Amino acid sequence: MTHVYGIKSCGSVQKALRFLDARGIAYTFHDFKTAPVSLEKIKSWAEQIPLSTLLNTKGTTYRTLGLKAHNLEDGGKIEWMSNHNLLIKRPVIEYQDTLIVGFDESYYEGKFLS
Repeated sequence: MTHVYGIKSCGSVQKALRFLDARGIAYTFHDFKTAPVSLEKIKSWAEQIPLSTLLNTKGTTYRTLGLKAHNLEDGGKIEWMSNHNLLIKRPVIEYQDTLIVGFDESYYEGKFLS
């Protein structure tokens, strides 16, 4: 089963869900606002992809929390993401044995339709 993590109001998440729906790809949606992901889940993601891909340093939450000034180590970044899931780039998709972050239609076509 494919699992999509994000928030419904995010444009990238909306594009990803439309892509999956249009191609009949079944998924389960996990909303960061109503069901935050655990520290363990974020740690498992961080083992699969670089934190620079997972942590949204361009978002409002990152700027509001002033995290740039903290010069966080990886463990601190993971801790912050677990306490503030909106720091995670969206969407995060668990598909088969792959973790996909963000929306890129051409990448999706190669991954989901091949």
